[in-house]
Amino acid sequence: MNKPQSRIYLVDDHPLVREWLTNLIDQQPDLSVCGEADTAESAIRGIEASRPDVAIVDLALNDGSGLDVVKHIRNSELQTAVIVLSMHEERLYAERALRAGARAYVMKRETTSNIIAAIHEVLAGKIHVSPQVAANLAEKFVDGKMRAPRSPVEQLSDRELEVFQMLGQGLETRRIAQILGVSIKTVQAYCARIKEKLDLANATELLREAVRWNDRTADA
Repeated sequence: MNKPQSRIYLVDDHPLVREWLTNLIDQQPDLSVCGEADTAESAIRGIEASRPDVAIVDLALNDGSGLDVVKHIRNSELQTAVIVLSMHEERLYAERALRAGARAYVMKRETTSNIIAAIHEVLAGKIHVSPQVAANLAEKFVDGKMRAPRSPVEQLSDRELEVFQMLGQGLETRRIAQILGVSIKTVQAYCARIKEKLDLANATELLREAVRWNDRTADA
């Protein structure tokens, strides 16, 4: 008797990426794609309805952050394991994704074989990260002490980092509030905390630093 295929759900706001992943996964005899979504809201509905074995989630979605999807799955009764597949810098985002409940963090520049390997490892109950991320995580707990952040941006919370990134992409406060589903005052409060943590004097410095940081991470 053939072993049932493991069911994979795709969450990415780029149709070409979803098509590429579907073709890649459906070529595997033991895997099949059971659904897809391009927003956090539709992803949560689709995953709750289809209850896949694995969800592959991008961090940047049309209506917010993939981390919200990861956290929702972690806090639900779903038995779905999550792989974050992202272009975002793994040094800054991989640990956040794992804390949110992901079982793997894979960069989109990785080889197709590595993506399939991550799926199989997660299905086997393992955690999959790059050797560099594994080394960084181990370093943090040497002698039982947490490693000091390498950069001030690492001090930001998940939501603060998300707002910081959107500012760097040129989004206005009102638009950020719409995407996150919060009030403008809430976004302004996030901005105030970001300025304090990054030791920035005013909104102009905040915007300048956000654009500079966004350009650096995009070129990394």
